[in-house]
Amino acid sequence: MPIYEYHCDKCNRDFEYLVIGKADPVCPDCSSTSVCRLMSACGFVSKDGGGETVGRTAASSSCSGCSAASCAGCGH
Repeated sequence: MPIYEYHCDKCNRDFEYLVIGKADPVCPDCSSTSVCRLMSACGFVSKDGGGETVGRTAASSSCSGCSAASCAGCGH
């Protein structure tokens, strides 16, 4: 069950939602279903054939203002 990031068109809030089956996401602040899915940073590390890291996870690129792995979590 994936967790997706959404934006509420009614109250302008970004939030994460655990998708179970074909359930429609609902804004936790205003209960609106008028939401759109956001592009999320993927969390993986890519290595070349020699074991050298050539990519970083979303967590390694978070801002210094918080410890969140995604700016949707802290609003930065």
